[in-house]
Amino acid sequence: MPRALIVGGTGQVGRSTARRLLEAGWRVDLTGRNPAHLPADVAAAGGRFVAAARDDADQLLAALGDGADLLVDCICYTADDANRLLPLVRDAGSTVMISSKAVYVDGAGHHSNSAISPHFDGPIHESQPTMAPGDADYQTREGYGANKVAAEQVLLDSGLPVTVLRPSKIHGVGALRPREWVFVKRVLDRRPAVLLAHRGAGVDHPTAAANIAALIDLVAATPGQRILNSADPDAPSALEISRTIARQLDHVWDEVLLDDGADEALGRHPWDTPHPIVLDMTAAIDLGYTPAGDYATTVADEVAWLVSAARDGDGAEILPGPDDAYFGPMLDYAAEDRYLSTHRG
Repeated sequence: MPRALIVGGTGQVGRSTARRLLEAGWRVDLTGRNPAHLPADVAAAGGRFVAAARDDADQLLAALGDGADLLVDCICYTADDANRLLPLVRDAGSTVMISSKAVYVDGAGHHSNSAISPHFDGPIHESQPTMAPGDADYQTREGYGANKVAAEQVLLDSGLPVTVLRPSKIHGVGALRPREWVFVKRVLDRRPAVLLAHRGAGVDHPTAAANIAALIDLVAATPGQRILNSADPDAPSALEISRTIARQLDHVWDEVLLDDGADEALGRHPWDTPHPIVLDMTAAIDLGYTPAGDYATTVADEVAWLVSAARDGDGAEILPGPDDAYFGPMLDYAAEDRYLSTHRG
């Protein structure tokens, strides 16, 4: 029975990967700090929690034990993280590091976390230029992508069989920032209308955790040193995403598509970008990748999870509150009602 070790395995990517590998007959160990974060279904299927802090090299080595056929690092953010991982990589048959599309820059040097949104010429290939490596605070908008680049370089420069995956906006059960909540909550609150900035045309390629897991499964069987984009087979607009979620929850609302000159405080959502951000998946497909499903198919479990958390209190601690700095401005019902009352007489 092959063995996989997933570092940071109790998050959404680790959970999906564990489920897929366990179903395929793997022995799977998942590291983390809190065993309560290991989903019950993963444990029931044979997944084993191993206590190990990401910044403790000795604990990571102990978790690896005598080696693994597959090593997956879901929380490698810096060059220091990558250097702590290298001793484990040497005793793994295949290694996967989860990076991010945030590393890519357009012709003007803008990236997805820039104050100025990037404008790519078309779908982003893995050869697209990236930010320069950096070691500033990775939790900042400018530091995140630069640190990911630095971590990638440490692992790729090792000459070992490391595959770097660059996903886009990740969605799935267990998300710490479940972006789909902006529409799920509106449905649960029975909102009569959904307002969408820039007519809901924004496209920022989503990536299902289940599709990352499918690509990891492939890479486990084909070790090598490479960089691969990881995204859903489709890249829906914000309008299409809102329709998908409303349809899955059997809700009908009026679509208020705001023009470019509308109040910028209205219709905000996580996929609002003036130029499409789409990842080119050719390299993964040429390797033999088959996605688990399209956006609508793979987002269904997350939508159900959010509804359950809201209605039954199961995992309610993950739901953003009314004062949440990220979601709050996107859920300003008072501002929406004022606009609707003015424009609907």
